[in-house]
Amino acid sequence: MTHSFDPAGEPLAFRHALGAFATGVCVVTTIGPDGPVGMTINSFASVSLDPPLVLWSALKSSGRYAAFAGAEKFAINVLTASQRDIAAGFSRPGDAFDGLDWTLSDNGLPLVDKALAAFECRLQAQHEGGDHTILIGHVLRAHHGTGAPLVFQGGSFGGFSTGD
Repeated sequence: MTHSFDPAGEPLAFRHALGAFATGVCVVTTIGPDGPVGMTINSFASVSLDPPLVLWSALKSSGRYAAFAGAEKFAINVLTASQRDIAAGFSRPGDAFDGLDWTLSDNGLPLVDKALAAFECRLQAQHEGGDHTILIGHVLRAHHGTGAPLVFQGGSFGGFSTGD
């Protein structure tokens, strides 16, 4: 039997319930006033194929929030299972681009080398969503590689098994 609760009254239980859902892990990147900036997220989703739209949510309390809230363009880099250290680096304070292999795209966006996929976007819309801002991007260019995705579930990084 599952535990039923009021999420407003039990925020930790709500967080744990949300953590039951396994997600992919991405690093969103842009160019800020001081150079490239990135943020680890697991709130990425497709919105539309025509036009090509995706969304992600930026935590307002993040030290990197201002760079993304004001960005006209951003890139969403879907990480592979072997890029766990990159995800951890962009979730901590400091410059995670130090020592990172990355490329500046023709659209002027930092792309994580060897990412499973990347979506270069122009900001389409922003919506307030509690302690996050939901950013919708019009995909200008997409990249797709090969490999297993990095997965986040229950507060931990992991991999994905096809059962083969």
